[in-house]
Amino acid sequence: MLMIVLFLMASCSREKHARIIPVEDFFRNPYKNSFQISPDGKYISFLQSYKNRMNVFVQSVKGDSIVRVSNESCFNISFYFWANNNEIVYMKDSGKGRNPELFAVNRNGRDFRQLLTEQNVRLKFINQNNVINNEILIALNKRDSTVFDAYRLNIKTGDLKIAERNPGNIIRWFSDENGKLRLALSGDGVNETLLYRSAESETFNPVITSNFKTRITPVGFCSGNTSCIYALSNLNRDRSALVEIDCSQGKETKTIFSHDSVDISEAGYSSLQRKLLYAGFETWKGQRYYLDDSTRNIYNYLEKLLPNTEVRITGQDKAEENFIVRTFTDKSPGTFYLYKRPTRELVKLSDINPALPASQMCSMKPVSFKSSDNLTINGYLTLPLGYKAERLPVVVIPHGGPAARDSWGFNSEVQFLANRGYAVLQVNFRGSKGYGKEFWIAGFKKWGSAIQSDITAGVRWLIGEGIADEKRIAIYGSGFGGFSALYGLCFESSLYKCGVSESGFVNLFTYIKAVPPYFKPMLQMYYEMVGNPEEEIDYFRSISPVFHTDKIKAPLLIAQNVKDPRVNVNETNQFVKELKNRKVQIKYLVGDSNSNNSENQMEFYRELELFLNDHLKK
Repeated sequence: MLMIVLFLMASCSREKHARIIPVEDFFRNPYKNSFQISPDGKYISFLQSYKNRMNVFVQSVKGDSIVRVSNESCFNISFYFWANNNEIVYMKDSGKGRNPELFAVNRNGRDFRQLLTEQNVRLKFINQNNVINNEILIALNKRDSTVFDAYRLNIKTGDLKIAERNPGNIIRWFSDENGKLRLALSGDGVNETLLYRSAESETFNPVITSNFKTRITPVGFCSGNTSCIYALSNLNRDRSALVEIDCSQGKETKTIFSHDSVDISEAGYSSLQRKLLYAGFETWKGQRYYLDDSTRNIYNYLEKLLPNTEVRITGQDKAEENFIVRTFTDKSPGTFYLYKRPTRELVKLSDINPALPASQMCSMKPVSFKSSDNLTINGYLTLPLGYKAERLPVVVIPHGGPAARDSWGFNSEVQFLANRGYAVLQVNFRGSKGYGKEFWIAGFKKWGSAIQSDITAGVRWLIGEGIADEKRIAIYGSGFGGFSALYGLCFESSLYKCGVSESGFVNLFTYIKAVPPYFKPMLQMYYEMVGNPEEEIDYFRSISPVFHTDKIKAPLLIAQNVKDPRVNVNETNQFVKELKNRKVQIKYLVGDSNSNNSENQMEFYRELELFLNDHLKK
């Protein structure tokens, strides 16, 4: 990766500084987003801002007669889909969390109706892409807050009837192309079992049982063999592969594709043809290995028409003749297109955010370095446009999870910070997903120790390369990333000039004890991944920032969501009060970020800009 850094150092100095782009342009609602196509291929839907909230609009494929079919003015619509050729089902992000607000409406905006009136429940979709006889399969913890039963919800009448009662150990349901519940995953908190049946009239039988560290995720059913499924699996291997499983034999029968250094993270599957299309994986960028010649030809043709962009097919009609295509780069949030396979016609639908010119954005480059115990750690470095890559102010952003990962592509937050003249470092520390089972497990019970050491190693690598100004480094994150920021200020106080935590975990005792009821069946898994607060008291005290306020000296910006179920606002209030008593320079923002509106985002990023400007700029 050293050659990449040297290239960056040479190229950055030849470019002009980017013009300062208003914060509103980075974090405004997209101009248009989330395009979908109706099953018959005649209509296109999308989300667009109305009264500063994202609402659903519908137009014909010819681009005329645009109709707004929803009227949400308080909260954004967070999710929607075509239930049939004429109707759309959507959810809005009301911030209530436990009260799912699900609605249906005709594509002409008429016959609006609420589908669910249940209170204090959680909703999961089982297969929203396959509505049979006007019924969608959903899972609700209505009967028992700790488990999810499977239900069929009629989108015409709102009738809700139970499809399968959860015996108490089912953690996920799967349906086939005909809307029948044929697979399930059960768990006891430590071990998980894949269950199968050939018809809904039969009982589920175990296929494969393994520890939760082994993941088997069904992709689809094979054609011509009712007991055969395709799945992503890391059974008896470190990295997930795309495999074939014979459920009647209870074993993998074929490895279809694997990669020698990363997990296979997705699989393209055609429900119409019941066949695999490609295997997807992510090294420093997303890649595909094609398993179907027709799919390869479509992507090759699209990439020829849309050069120097990442191309993704994000939707299609039922006949798989018309496709929604999205492009993006690290410098652009991208554009949506309609591709008509019969005529090979590509029609531009909309840019996502035309307010952000790619020429003023910054390149995201992959980097790697060694940890203190000689593990290879990967990440991304984004350098500000037009600056020499020498002694730059740096913002380190640990990702959330920690079982997640940062990926290459457009990131509004990263580009905003780079536009302000900061280098941005993102680290896929141990415990991150995508690099195999061993790398993920290496992060278990390493909060604040080995995980934080990986982040520290990345910062020291930047300093050693001469890119970072060691006196102007900030650490900032949300959730687990916020915890990492607070921990870094406690125990790496000489490394960071300031820090920012957005709903970061301040007390690991509270984090585990606040596990919601529907996570209780997996509590033993949490104990193995994070720790047991009843048995490992010293460890939890040693890594929880709330017990180490005396070690924090650097200025701190804290933003707290008052409705965050895992970070108690009263506890954060006390944490902030203690820091103020110790004369720590602190800015505290309290709001309801669950409402997912742009006003809250704007307020936070304006404060973030002022905070970093005060403490990192010379």
